[in-house]
Amino acid sequence: MSIWTEPQPDSRFVVVDGLQIHYKRAGRGPALVLLHGSASSLQHFDRAAALLSESFDVIRPDLPGFGLTGPRPDRDYRVPSFAATVAAFLEALGVPRYAVAGNSLGGNIAWNLALDHPERVTGLVLVNATGYPEKEVPAGMRLTRNPLLRPLLRRVMPRGAIERNLRANVGPHSTIVDDAMVDRAHQLMNRPGNRSAFVDFCNTDQPDRSAQIPRIAVPTLVLRSAGIGGQHFTRDIPGAGELVHPHSGHLLPEEEPRWVSDAIAQFLRSSADTPTL
Repeated sequence: MSIWTEPQPDSRFVVVDGLQIHYKRAGRGPALVLLHGSASSLQHFDRAAALLSESFDVIRPDLPGFGLTGPRPDRDYRVPSFAATVAAFLEALGVPRYAVAGNSLGGNIAWNLALDHPERVTGLVLVNATGYPEKEVPAGMRLTRNPLLRPLLRRVMPRGAIERNLRANVGPHSTIVDDAMVDRAHQLMNRPGNRSAFVDFCNTDQPDRSAQIPRIAVPTLVLRSAGIGGQHFTRDIPGAGELVHPHSGHLLPEEEPRWVSDAIAQFLRSSADTPTL
C-alpha cells in the first residue's frame, strides 16, 4: 500500500510559480527553513525538525521535482531557479526573514539564496552541500546521463536501485536504511512526474557560481561528514565555521539528527547574539 504519495495530517500546500508546493511547518520562534537534497523529500529532516521546532518556526518544503510538490511545468531545474522558487515560497507564506539550512542540493540552493537575497537570510547552514564544479557526481545521477538508459529511467525506477543508492550515501556503520526508508523513497520517486523530473534535473547544465561564494556575507556554519570531499565553503566564505562528523555519510541529518539539530540551534543562537557591525 502506498502511504507516502498522499498528504499527511500535517501537510500544507501553497501555490507558487504555478506549482502546488507541499510543505510542513511546526514550532515557534525565529524562522528556519530546511531544504532536502536531490532524490529526497522533506521527510529527510523529520527527526532533526522535531528537535529544532522546540526553539524555531521550522518550515520544510518538498522542492520542485520531488516529494508531493512534483515536477516543474517549465522543467527548469537550475539551482538559481530553485532558489528563486524558495524565495517566492517564503514570500507567499509571509516570512520576510529566515535562516536556511540545506543538505546536498538543498545546501547548494541555500547558498544561492544567500547570494541572491542577502537581505532575507539571517543565517546559513551548509550540510554536505554541493556547488563546486569538481564535486563528484553520484553513480545514480551518472546513470541518468546515459542516453540509452535515460528513456527507461523515465518509465521505471527499480526499488533495488534506490536501496543501493541510499546505502551508498550513509556511513559504513549506519543502520538507518531499512524497509520503511526504502519504501518511502521508492514510492515518492515513482509518483507521477517525479521520475522524469529527476532525469531532467540530472541532465540540467548547472551554472558555475562558485567564484561568487566569497561574496556570501551572512553568518555561515558548515556541517560536513569527514568522508565528503569537494567542499571549500569554510575556506571561501568569510568568517564561516565548520564542524566535521567523523563517521556519517552524505545523509547526515538522517544519520545524526541530534548532532545536526544541536549544531544548528547553537549556531543560530550565537549568531543572533552577535551584534551587527
